[in-house]
Amino acid sequence: MGIRTWDTPKYEEEVGQGPHEFRMFGRIAGAIRDITFGGHIILFQGEKMCEETVLIPAYEPDAKLIHFLGELKRDGFGLVVVDDGSGPQYRSVFEQAKKYANVISYETNRGKGYALKTGLQSLAADKDKESIIITADADGQHKAEDVLRIADEAKVYRKCLMLGCRKFEGKVPLRSRLGNGITGLVFKLATGTGISDTQTGLRAFHLDMVPFLTGIPGERYEYEMNMLIASAKKKIPLREVPIETVYLNDNKGSHFHVFRDSFLIYRDILKFAASSFVSFILDYGMFLVFSALFSGFGSTVMIGAANVCARVVSASFNYTVNKKYIFKNREHPAKSLVQYAALAAFILVFNTAWLEILVNGAGIHRFLAKILTEITFFMMSFMVQKFIIFKKKEGNT
Repeated sequence: MGIRTWDTPKYEEEVGQGPHEFRMFGRIAGAIRDITFGGHIILFQGEKMCEETVLIPAYEPDAKLIHFLGELKRDGFGLVVVDDGSGPQYRSVFEQAKKYANVISYETNRGKGYALKTGLQSLAADKDKESIIITADADGQHKAEDVLRIADEAKVYRKCLMLGCRKFEGKVPLRSRLGNGITGLVFKLATGTGISDTQTGLRAFHLDMVPFLTGIPGERYEYEMNMLIASAKKKIPLREVPIETVYLNDNKGSHFHVFRDSFLIYRDILKFAASSFVSFILDYGMFLVFSALFSGFGSTVMIGAANVCARVVSASFNYTVNKKYIFKNREHPAKSLVQYAALAAFILVFNTAWLEILVNGAGIHRFLAKILTEITFFMMSFMVQKFIIFKKKEGNT
């Protein structure tokens, strides 16, 4: 293996000025690796580098995509663009993109998740397992410098899913600030993991994660949220890399459909909330009925007995609905029924105790106290049911 050394100023003089040219030289043919040591550049020739490819899903892009591709090409990245059914009027843009990138096209718009998985499957067939893949957006919100930064971080933390996270400081569109805040809260409640930017499209990972990532459900924007949740469940570390916050024209060029895509992102928790609400109405109604039936036994006995009887009725209903319709769990009910019963018993004990404290300790009316108690235990029940009781097996979507 041959070794050459330069003083750093001489290296810049021969190779070119600035970090982009410096980095490009170190990527030549994937066969040279450069290290700075003691003011010298040391080049190890003949040693294979980790190849880096940027995957960009694009729907109805403009000239910003071509500019971005030019910058990334200059930095030595391999490039793949997926035309997510943009239509004939955007054909000229993708023809220009072919000067820099491999372009994958299909006629019908299928969504960002579908485009990402299509690109990942293509890369998995062509690359070796030393490759790093970076996903980025086509709308000009990501800078080449940030792509370089997250790629370098991915080399060091090869077992992590790297996330380019914005700081959301200064002038940020309201829907972006609110959207990220809500998804961040939902993600935190659902997984116990905090992420500052759940909606970032700038991510990096090693190629050996592709089979796992392409098996995650979702074809539109919900796929990126599903990726984070699935990674957290699989104990894949999520590592944040700070990037610049860029919004062009108040982010009006985004193809995010507020109602449709928000529903897709939050649908599991929304369906669970609907099921829980119906169960709560049933539970509340039964609580009123049994409160009247046990009214002659004193406050403590009446509250406890009414709450237990109401919970048995509502829990039986809730288990059936959640298993069959919410989490679509097809396994034999024996195991999940035992787990659900244990969860219901746990919640019932602490639910009843908390209800007693609110009514007899804090002096809150029992009907209001019942509402406050149910809200308290809602998210805990969701997380346990989704990730333990009705958890889907690997590959079962």
